Amino acid sequence: MNTAATPMTRLFGGIGAALSHPVYRNYWIGVSAQIVGRWMLKVAIGWLTWELTKSTVWLGIVAGAETFPLIVLSLIGGAVADKIGYLRIMWVSQLLLGGLAALFAVLVLADLITIEGVVVLTAVMGSLEALSGPARLSIVNALVPKKDLSAAIALGSASFNVGRVVGPAIAGALIVVVNIGTVMALAALTFFVFVLILLRTRIEETRSKSSGALNIVSDMKESLVYVWNHSGIFFLMLLLGATALLIRPYIDLAPGISVTMFGQGASGMAILLSSTGAGGLIAGLYLAQRGETQGLTRLVTGSFLAAAIFLLLFTVSGHIWLAAAALSLVGFFILVGGISSQTLIQNVVDPGVRARVMSLYIIISWGVPAVGALIMGWLADFVGLQITLAGGGALAVLVWLIMARQGPKLKAQLEAVKET
Repeated sequence: MNTAATPMTRLFGGIGAALSHPVYRNYWIGVSAQIVGRWMLKVAIGWLTWELTKSTVWLGIVAGAETFPLIVLSLIGGAVADKIGYLRIMWVSQLLLGGLAALFAVLVLADLITIEGVVVLTAVMGSLEALSGPARLSIVNALVPKKDLSAAIALGSASFNVGRVVGPAIAGALIVVVNIGTVMALAALTFFVFVLILLRTRIEETRSKSSGALNIVSDMKESLVYVWNHSGIFFLMLLLGATALLIRPYIDLAPGISVTMFGQGASGMAILLSSTGAGGLIAGLYLAQRGETQGLTRLVTGSFLAAAIFLLLFTVSGHIWLAAAALSLVGFFILVGGISSQTLIQNVVDPGVRARVMSLYIIISWGVPAVGALIMGWLADFVGLQITLAGGGALAVLVWLIMARQGPKLKAQLEAVKET
């Protein structure tokens, strides 16, 4: 890899350093396009669910159908990726995901979709994403040298949040002007663009050194034991789990929040989700520009508390634009914590179990919020979304009070930088 300083690296810091590597730059372009499409599809599915049912419970069920497979299948995906490499899994899964998005569009445009069909198709898509997710996170280590890892991970997360801003904005506008099926058809195209770029990508991959053929149960057990025995990674996983269960579920409940708390429709949902994405985008760009591992442990613990506090402020805002401002800060601090945690985990994890450990990261970061959304959606039917979300924020503050002292003790372990 070319690691020499360039005008780009001098001007843009960590961002320029990451993008100075052609193989990462091409991958970043492809994945950025796909992320926009994935958020377009996510918003379209959420609004379709609301139109079909007008139920927060069904919103939680659909969110669970998408992300419950992460809990079951991500570990399998990580074990497979550690054995056979990342690229093969990724391009096959993205091809199938594009096909499913196209099928979704056809069924909606033909007026053949039912809520049961939404749940089934969403579950299949979630299964494919679960199998490919560990490879998707782990591949960045093969695209940049270790010294640029923090910047590359942060830039990837910034792209995710550009998609979270642009995707809902496009989807919200098209749903109003055209229809849900058109949004899904356009989203399908972005998956196919990503497939073409993956087919042209060439990298060297580090695979598991364990002997023998793939043994799913043994490989999964190895990763669980590894995380349990690694005090730094275990601490990060606990904080990620608390964030996922108590703070992040509001994203999946956004259609109901828009209608019941602010009297808005699809446009209100797009405002709330885009505000979250805008905050996350700023967080990703900040950490990418920062480009350093040092100090990330402190950012993880501090951002968890800040996200909880601003979620509480969101619940008492009373106006959608004040709510949007609060959610932009929630999004900022969620992503500061998430990106910093991922960077620290990838910084210290053994390469032979990398994808399996990242599968646990996926389960906690992307799967647990769906469990939280399902629980909060059910509770909201009894006490309302405002009280439910406020309760999550208050519990998160309590968790921080219990765990905050552990971070400084683990700083040296998590932030040690070793070239591989």
